[in-house]
Amino acid sequence: MASRPRFKDRLALVTGASRGLGREMALALAREGAHVVICARSAGALEELDDEIRAVGGHATILKLDLRAADRIDQLGPVIYQRWGKLDVLVAAGGILGSLSPLPHVSADAWNSVLDINLTANWRLIRTLDPLLKRSDAGRALFVTCEAAHGNDAYWGPYAVSKAGLEALAKTYAQELANTNARVALLDPTPMRTGLRAKAFPGEDKSKLADPAQVAAFALPLLLPASELNGDVVRYHPDGAAASLAASNDA
Repeated sequence: MASRPRFKDRLALVTGASRGLGREMALALAREGAHVVICARSAGALEELDDEIRAVGGHATILKLDLRAADRIDQLGPVIYQRWGKLDVLVAAGGILGSLSPLPHVSADAWNSVLDINLTANWRLIRTLDPLLKRSDAGRALFVTCEAAHGNDAYWGPYAVSKAGLEALAKTYAQELANTNARVALLDPTPMRTGLRAKAFPGEDKSKLADPAQVAAFALPLLLPASELNGDVVRYHPDGAAASLAASNDA
């Protein structure tokens, strides 16, 4: 007898779902029985993803969403509440790299764009979706960070600052969720074969990078009701072993 899909009857929302890790997370959740609200700017890419989800027997709702559109993000909570009454899973995978240049050369527009999409949009997601995650029996949220958040690399200023801020945001939110049924974690996927990585390192050997599909499979347990990680940074490990999920709030 086939095992019950791990996310059957659960509602998930994935930002950045048109490509890269977001796309693979949406597919993985759908294969495991979740109804996935797939969000991105590109309607065409979302339609292709919807077709693929249907092909594996899954269910999705397309939501064209620009993470720079603050009012559109703010409407998410009320819209989802009216239709479904709760949200079980949030995967905030949307983000941009921005320009890589010395800090004095970064324009105000470039700075604001990266911070708006990588940081402020995620705060707005928390603000509008928090009541829905708390209405779930086990709301789970996942945000995507990376080593750049440590600020150890020159020329990565806006991106590094946005990821450092995101880590602080998620960890603060985790403390506020401590006495609820909801939990939040951060995923450091390590370098992956994505468009964002290719933009930063165009000549890199892609065969040495992580496959976003494998990272998604690794990350799924973080979104299950059984996961009690809260405020932890979890780093991808290619063997996917349970021990590799060990993380620290000090990471």
